[in-house]
Amino acid sequence: MPFEFKLPDIGEGVAEGEIVQWFVKEGDPIAEDAPLVSVLTDKANVEIPSPRTGRIAKLHAPVGAKVKVGGLLVTIDTGDAPNPPLTPSQPAPGRAPNTAPVPEARTSP
Repeated sequence: MPFEFKLPDIGEGVAEGEIVQWFVKEGDPIAEDAPLVSVLTDKANVEIPSPRTGRIAKLHAPVGAKVKVGGLLVTIDTGDAPNPPLTPSQPAPGRAPNTAPVPEARTSP
């Protein structure tokens, strides 16, 4: 499913930014929060991370282009559907299933 990512508002009064460097090319896989593009504004050089995991379908602005805030930067193909929810039989990623023995109840004499 395509996701169109637009240049976010990246600072006080910034109306546009110039594409300095793409860290990806069309067809590349990208992970959420991975470096996507470097944009130069009149106040700073800003590295913008990817908002989604997927594959780069189209870069809409070449290096050197000026893009207005809200202008289309990139289309990311995020696949057909999001990851399915975990069922109770599946442990969360990075966690081992609960295999600790249950302690026996002790009674005092």
